[in-house]
Amino acid sequence: MLERTVEIPDGVTVSKEKNWLVVKGPKGELKREFLNTRIKVNIKDRKVMLSTDEHRRKIKAVLGTWEALVKNMVLGVTNGWRCDLKLVFSHFPAKLSLKDNELAIQNFLGERSSRTAKIPSDVNVKLDKENIIITGLDKQKVGLAGGKIERATKIVGFDRRVFQDGCYIVKKTHLIE
Repeated sequence: MLERTVEIPDGVTVSKEKNWLVVKGPKGELKREFLNTRIKVNIKDRKVMLSTDEHRRKIKAVLGTWEALVKNMVLGVTNGWRCDLKLVFSHFPAKLSLKDNELAIQNFLGERSSRTAKIPSDVNVKLDKENIIITGLDKQKVGLAGGKIERATKIVGFDRRVFQDGCYIVKKTHLIE
C-alpha cells in the first residue's frame, strides 16, 4: 500500500465533500475535485492522507501529483501565490489597461487593434507602467493568467532576434513574501 501525507498547519481546515476537497484558511477558500477512484483521500489528526493499493507507475505518478496539489492549496490559503511579468518594447510604446477581467495591450508593435488576454476571475492583477503583478490563492490560475498574457504578445512573422518586444514572465509563480 502506497501512502502520502500532507500536514495541515494551524489556522487551516480541510474537509471532504464527496469528491471535492475544501481547504479554508486565513486568506480564503479553495475547492478541487479529485475523481480518481483508485486513490483514497482521508483526513485524520491534522493530516491529509492519500493512499492506494495499486503499484502501477501511472497510479504512483497521480498520487504524487495529488500530494503536490493539496500542498499548493494549503500554501495558497495561508500565503497566496504571485507571478511577475514585464512589458518590453523598443520600437513602439505599448500601453496596458485592465477592464472586466481582460487585459488589453495597446499599440503593441504599432498595431491599431489591441491584443487582449482574458484573466480568471479569482485572480488579482496590478498594473504598474511596464510591470504586471498577478496574485491569487490558486497556483494554477495565477500561472495560467501569466501564460495567457505572455502568449497574447507572441510575435509571428518577425525576426525574434530583432523584435524582442512582448510581455515576459520575469518571476514564475511563487509564494507571496
